[in-house]
Amino acid sequence: MCIDDRTPKKDRSKSRRSESGMLKKPLPGLNDPEGDRVPEFLPSVVDAHVHLFPDNIFAAIWHWFDDFGWPIRYKMTSSEVITFLLSRGIDHIVGLHYAHKPGIAQKLNAYMAKLCRANSRVTGLATVMPGEENATDILKEAFQLGLAGVKLHSHVQCIDVSSNAMHDIYQICSEYNKPLLIHAGREPKSPGYPCDPHLLCSAEKMRQVIKSHPDLRICVPHLGADEFEAYQQMLEHYDNLWLDTTMTLANYLPLDYSPDLSRMRTDRIIFGTDFPSLPYAWDRELKRLCELGLSEDSLALILGENAKELYSIKDKHSALGEGQSAKRKAHSVKGKV
Repeated sequence: MCIDDRTPKKDRSKSRRSESGMLKKPLPGLNDPEGDRVPEFLPSVVDAHVHLFPDNIFAAIWHWFDDFGWPIRYKMTSSEVITFLLSRGIDHIVGLHYAHKPGIAQKLNAYMAKLCRANSRVTGLATVMPGEENATDILKEAFQLGLAGVKLHSHVQCIDVSSNAMHDIYQICSEYNKPLLIHAGREPKSPGYPCDPHLLCSAEKMRQVIKSHPDLRICVPHLGADEFEAYQQMLEHYDNLWLDTTMTLANYLPLDYSPDLSRMRTDRIIFGTDFPSLPYAWDRELKRLCELGLSEDSLALILGENAKELYSIKDKHSALGEGQSAKRKAHSVKGKV
């Protein structure tokens, strides 16, 4: 989740004094059983929150999680991640990464673009360090490489969404009609971050961004944790906001909140998992999503159709042939879980 080598050691101890937040101490791993594959009765499934990094950065992320997060169950390379999910019935992957310091975004974007060229069932997002030199040019180059949007992480990159550097990002995303996926919620907060997410992030700040940039499409992961109600209300008022479900359905994080997706705009909710950075089974949230009693139409939107719309994923990218698509549609979700 975070690689803090850009923060001098003398400053890190100060940033870690805060003991509030979901990750004030590392959480345990779970030994829950995993399924063999996506159930056949489900509609097309897009995992719209999958992390793909070069091996050395993955290794640093795993080290951070060992110290501050949770034990990662699936320590895989990017190619192994892609093979694992697609072989188990995930139809399409939205690949994400983030630049934890200036000067590495171009290489990361080239890496992501290469993964996407090698597999049409992977749609990748670009990244950049807001405020770094030539940030907008870095994103223009990434879009020319075929990347479908931008991924940022306020906690890792110490981003204030109301900063001038961020407005440059909003402008270039709007100009190129590319969505922005930004971890702008306050949680999960950890003392391992080089900044305090509760000072940087707020739903009200994001509301002002959404109002000020009506042509900018924004997705906030983790249903906006921990300001769930505020983000749910924003969904009702703004058509340029989406939320993804990542890790909020797993009954794992210490939340005083049980999401009721049936009361939200299901045309603006996107399924995502955070794979491979998970402490539990890869399909844990998929199983729980199927137990929520959603209508078949709502389930189809959340599991795949909303992500396809937001990230411009064409039907031809899906691995399902017409026969298997028809087979899935012929099955009812009710009573199948």
